[in-house]
Amino acid sequence: MLEWQERISGNPQVCHGKACIRGTRVMISVILDNLAAGVPHEELLQSYPSLQEPDIQAALAYAAELAREGTAELPLEHTV
Repeated sequence: MLEWQERISGNPQVCHGKACIRGTRVMISVILDNLAAGVPHEELLQSYPSLQEPDIQAALAYAAELAREGTAELPLEHTV
């Protein structure tokens, strides 16, 4: 099973440090909002070409972790 930390990170210089898919500006909250609104995975992947199916699964795993623990340690993305 994929660990969400492999695909999700935060960078203070990107989207104010909000959780995003690593290397993108696609915030996890945007993915979850779309899924909650009933947007199919395929449509989400078309709307955000940088996303892959494992990114959606990582977003769901991250949300589950937050619901279970109340907080989750977000790995920082290091820009070169």
